[in-house]
Amino acid sequence: MKNKYQDIQNSKANIDPVNNWQGFQFSHPERTIRLGTSFSGIGAIEHSFHRLGLKCKIQFAGDIDENCKKAYFANYPISEERWHSDVHDFDATKYYGEVDLLVGGAPCQAFSLRGKHGGFDDTRGTLFREFARIVKECRPKVFIFENVKGMLSHDKGRTWQVIKKTFEDYCDYDVYYQVLNGKDYGMPQSRERLYCIGFREDTEFKYPSPIQLCKSVYDFLQGDFDTKYLLKQKGVNFITRSINHEKSYTQVNGDIMLCQKRNQQFNWHGDFVFHPKLKSDVSTPENDVYLYRVADYEEDYYIFHAPERYALIELTDSIAHMQKVAKKDIDVQYGRFRKFTPRECLRMMGFDDNFKIVVSDTETYKQAGNSIIVDVLMALLKQIDITKYGV
Repeated sequence: MKNKYQDIQNSKANIDPVNNWQGFQFSHPERTIRLGTSFSGIGAIEHSFHRLGLKCKIQFAGDIDENCKKAYFANYPISEERWHSDVHDFDATKYYGEVDLLVGGAPCQAFSLRGKHGGFDDTRGTLFREFARIVKECRPKVFIFENVKGMLSHDKGRTWQVIKKTFEDYCDYDVYYQVLNGKDYGMPQSRERLYCIGFREDTEFKYPSPIQLCKSVYDFLQGDFDTKYLLKQKGVNFITRSINHEKSYTQVNGDIMLCQKRNQQFNWHGDFVFHPKLKSDVSTPENDVYLYRVADYEEDYYIFHAPERYALIELTDSIAHMQKVAKKDIDVQYGRFRKFTPRECLRMMGFDDNFKIVVSDTETYKQAGNSIIVDVLMALLKQIDITKYGV
C-alpha cells in the first residue's frame, strides 16, 4: 500500500482546499450501506446515517458497557445475535465480505494527553489491536478509526507508527489520518480528534475542508429544563473561580463549548449557563437557594456575553423557562447558574432530539462525552461518498 504518512506538524496538507462537501450529492443515495461497529457507544455513525437520510443495515455492533447497550438497543434496529459485549470474544469472520463500512474508537485513556500515558503497557491501549483484527477478519471496503489527538504524539510518535503500520501491513489497507476539530465542521465545540480512514483499495482521498461556524452553544440550549440542574453554592463557588476559567476547566455562557468529557457536569468541570435575574423577579438570595449575587464571586466575565438571552421568565419548583428579554429588564448583578442538561450534551455531539434517553443522567453525560461528534462523521461520509461502497 502507498505510504500516506505525513509530518504531524504539516498534517493539514491532507485537507481538501475546495469547500464543496456541504452541498455534495451522494452518487448512489438509493443504496444500503452494510455497517459494522465495535466500541459502538451510543451509535454516532448510525445517527449520522439517520441525519443524512441514508439507508444502512447494521451487521454487528458491540460495547462492553451495559448502559451503552441499553441506549443503542432503544435507538437502532439490532438483534441480540448481532451484538457483542466483549470485543475479545467477537469473531468477525462470519461477516467476511459483508461489511461496507466499519467504525470504531477503542477506549483511549492510555493515549490521552490527560491520561496516564500507559500506551502499550496499558491493556486498554492494546484494544486497537482488536479493532485491527476485526478489520482483517471481515475486510470492510472502508474503515474509520477515531481516537484522541494525543495518540499521534504518544511515546514520541512511536505508538502511532506501530498502529498505522498494523493497519497498512497486517490489515493491508490504504491509510489516511487527520486531526479534525468539531468547531470546524458546524458544531460549536472545541473537540480535536484523530480520524484514521482505511480503504481496501488504493484511493486518493483528502479530508473535508473546514467550514464557517454559524451557530453558538446558545442555539443548542433547551428553552425548558428541570430546576434540578441549577447549582447551589458549592458548585457556584467552583465554576466562578478565576483560576478555573483561566485554565479552561470551566466556562460560563461560552459561545464555543469546551471539549465534552465523560465526567461532563459531574464534578463541575465543563460548560455552564448563567441566567440573570429579571428586575421583576422578587426572589432574593435569602429566600432562593439558587439565586446568587455575582459580586460575591471571583469571576463575572459571563455577564457581558449577551446575558439577556438567558433570562428565566418562569421558574417553578420543578421547571424553568428560558427566553430572551430586553436588556433593560434584567439585573446582571444577580442570577442563577446551572449545568447543561443531558439532552443539551447530546445535542452538542450532533444527536437530534429523536435520540431516546433511557439511562440515568450520569450515564448519559458519560455516553455523550465518550461519543464521536456526529457532524464530523457526516462530513467524512460525504467526502468519502460512502454510497459508492453500498449495495
